[in-house]
Formats: sequence, structure tokens, C-alpha cells
Amino acid sequence: MTTLTVYDPAMCCSTGICGPDVDQRLVNFAADLDWLKTEGIDVTRINISNEPMEFVNNAKVKSVLDSDGVKGLPVILIDGDTRSQGRFPDRAELAGWAGVAFAETKAKSSGCGGESSEPKASTGCC
Repeated sequence: MTTLTVYDPAMCCSTGICGPDVDQRLVNFAADLDWLKTEGIDVTRINISNEPMEFVNNAKVKSVLDSDGVKGLPVILIDGDTRSQGRFPDRAELAGWAGVAFAETKAKSSGCGGESSEPKASTGCC
């Protein structure tokens, strides 16, 4: 089974989609990770605020922190190999790295009063 591990920067909760001012990138990323789980990918998120030793104990992640500091987060690993750092990748990239078939769809309503080609989080965005 393919494993995807996200070493997240400090966030208020495990997904960062809480509070009054939610970053849409985080909503999309959380939805993308949920989608990967439905495709059989083992997804783990590790937040530096809650599990700092996990960052120190992983040589690849520690190297990113040593060179870039927290600006290098998130670090995305697929089966232990670094695929991305310093940004939240989109669904197409995640699918490609995980070996999951994905076809982009045309723009559709985001459910929040606008048109969007971005996936909507299962918890809603409004």
C-alpha cells in the first residue's frame, strides 16, 4: 500500500481548517487527502505543534528544517521519499505521486457562491 505522510507547519488543529478565517488552500488539501484515502492510500498528517519529535526523528524532514526552517513545511513524503516541500500540492500532483488515476473536471459551482474547479471539502466551505 502506498503511504503519504504530511509533515505540517504549526496549525490550530490537525487540518488547519478551523476558526473564522479559513485558508481555502487548506480546505482543498484536506479534501484531496480524504479523496486519496478513498483511493486506498494510507495518509498520515503530523503537526509540528503536536509531535515535534517526529520532525526531528525523520532525517529528510530534519534536513528541510535545518536548511529552510519552518518555511520548508509542509514536507510531503510518498513511501518515505520527499515529493514536495514548502507548499500544499494540488490533487493532480498528489494523485500522480501516489499512482492514482485522476481526471480534472470542468469548472463547477463550489457551493459558496462562485465557480471553481477546486474540489470542495466534505465538511463544506461556507
